Amino acid sequence: MRWFWIDRFTEFVSGQCAKGIKNVTMDEEVVNGYLPDYPILPSTLIIEGMAQLGGILVAEHHQFNKQVVLAKVAKASFLRPARNGDQLRYTVMLDSIQDLGATVNAVSYCDGELQAEVDLMFAFLEEGRFTDGPLFGPGDLRTMLRMMNFFSVAVDSDGNAVGDYPALRDET
Repeated sequence: MRWFWIDRFTEFVSGQCAKGIKNVTMDEEVVNGYLPDYPILPSTLIIEGMAQLGGILVAEHHQFNKQVVLAKVAKASFLRPARNGDQLRYTVMLDSIQDLGATVNAVSYCDGELQAEVDLMFAFLEEGRFTDGPLFGPGDLRTMLRMMNFFSVAVDSDGNAVGDYPALRDET
């Protein structure tokens, strides 16, 4: 990922749900430049934040051994804009996993009110099809997850802290 559209994980339960926050700030050029004189976080970037949480939830379910990409936004409903100074609280629930992909349900809350509801579909990329290598460089995904507090909050389905993932090691 070139840009992060979540600031940190607040909760992660393997195979079930991921929660995180996004602070909307004027120092992000897109907030100030999207609609001049009305600074908001574009809806597409809210979806991207939810997709980042959901993609990690799906990839972790497979011990990060599958390349997971957003395939489709099945449904998206926005009830209010995300304005400068808002904090969005995302919750992504794993809906189903199939052989070729997965689906998740995501919601965003702002000031305790429902801000958005989104259903997302993810696909698993086959080795050598659509891509000639990994989506991340060696160690990049692990670094990103550390920066977003993943390893501090992630637990398995029994409530135990997650361990190391061989697929995330720095080795090439």
